[in-house]
Amino acid sequence: MLANLIMFVMMVITLFIYVVVAQAILSWLVAFNVINTHNQFVRTVLTTLDRLIDPFLRPIRRVMPDLGGIDLSPMVLILAAIFLRDVVLRSLVTGGL
Repeated sequence: MLANLIMFVMMVITLFIYVVVAQAILSWLVAFNVINTHNQFVRTVLTTLDRLIDPFLRPIRRVMPDLGGIDLSPMVLILAAIFLRDVVLRSLVTGGL
């Protein structure tokens, strides 16, 4: 039973990683003016993704040094989520801890 719960959490973390990637790509497309935020659908999707992901990125941005226009906090968040999923939770499933 516990293994099934941990596997479910691992799938949720994988979905979270996809959402972070989608938010990062969408923000790049807006920054390079490929898509327009005057479109209601684009603005709604961007706002929703920002509200979902920003609470996780804010503490990382506070700690990371300012690199000018480069924001590496999504990459740090993805690496932390992968570490949590593949190292911590997988070792719980296999009984390594």
